Amino acid sequence: MTIRVALAALVAALLAMPALAQVQKKEVPGIRNYSRVDATVGCGGAVDPVAMATLKKEGFVSVINLRLPTEEGANVEAGRAAAQAAGLKYIHLPFNAAQPDSKVVDSFLAAVADKSNQPVFIHCGSASRVGGMWTIKRALQDKWPLDRALAEGKAIGLNNPGLETFVTGYIKSHQ
Repeated sequence: MTIRVALAALVAALLAMPALAQVQKKEVPGIRNYSRVDATVGCGGAVDPVAMATLKKEGFVSVINLRLPTEEGANVEAGRAAAQAAGLKYIHLPFNAAQPDSKVVDSFLAAVADKSNQPVFIHCGSASRVGGMWTIKRALQDKWPLDRALAEGKAIGLNNPGLETFVTGYIKSHQ
């Protein structure tokens, strides 16, 4: 009898816990800071154009690039060409962490919400901007509490205090 009570209590506790996404990091040649958030989203930093074929093999159908074309090593057009050659949809949403633009965030939220873009791989130079944008997505679209969304964003790569300030302000002004 006590085993049944203990099992029932354990099941109830597990059901009451919010499901936490597990950011899974792995080494992928040509991709800096690769992580898989869930079945529909992968994230990373700089992507060598030759790695686009790998992203296709990983099951992604689209790539969102947050890098500015003026960033050293960004190579946006080569990335676009390689993505398209691999059969990936390519979405370029240049986002400047030093001068964040809410309109780019709005476009990002629309792109990640579009089921035809999933599974999607999102990248910038280091994964910090990706972590920031993903934090916003989790808080506003998935209705996660801010602390939980920030924890996942930091696990992905958010490490810029100024960007984090923008992210939390954007979330608070859009809730």
